[in-house]
Amino acid sequence: MSSVKIECVANEGCRIGESPVWDEKESALLFVDITGRKVCRWSPAAKQAQAISVDAPVSSVALRKSGDYVITLGTRFAALKWKEQLVTTITQVDKDKPNNRFNDGKVDPAGRYFAGNRRSIYKLEKEESIPDGMCIDTEGKLWVACYNGGRVIRLDPETGKRLQTVKLPVDKTTSCCFGGKDYSEMYVTSASDGMDKEWLSRQPQAGGIFKITGLGVKGVPPYPFAG
Repeated sequence: MSSVKIECVANEGCRIGESPVWDEKESALLFVDITGRKVCRWSPAAKQAQAISVDAPVSSVALRKSGDYVITLGTRFAALKWKEQLVTTITQVDKDKPNNRFNDGKVDPAGRYFAGNRRSIYKLEKEESIPDGMCIDTEGKLWVACYNGGRVIRLDPETGKRLQTVKLPVDKTTSCCFGGKDYSEMYVTSASDGMDKEWLSRQPQAGGIFKITGLGVKGVPPYPFAG
């Protein structure tokens, strides 16, 4: 197996970094800061991240087949035009529960955007207005970021057996995805919320984005929302 290397590529200090997605067209990594209310895009070429502020907790971001992105914002599914920094609501759920919010979201192979809170799951399909973290490699194995565990683990989804463990220099690892030119790089988001000064002094990269190389496997490209 190749030698595994871990690098903090963007020390963003996210409160709760989540939902990493590789945008092949832009050769960039998308991610969100949920409580920081930001959608971010990190460019390996520029070695920096750009951010768009939004008006509510943003729990996930996904590619869109027609261009740009879709996000789960509070209890809304919304379209995000990056260049214009324009957010437009597609549909909203739980209008009678203003303190509720989506917890995560993902697009399935059919192009449907699924999002859920602690109680319910909704789906947004093309031309349909009703609507933590892991990813899959090309061998069909599951990679899971362990929050408060400071690691990403590889599992066989059929047997539940742990096949590999990669430790990171931060405790609050939140999600992961594959990216890069051939999807052989893994990107891991992390959080800093709930950490006191002493804890943060021991883990100054908390809330950063990490790149893992040398895993010896490749990932599956993300599915775009069909709408």
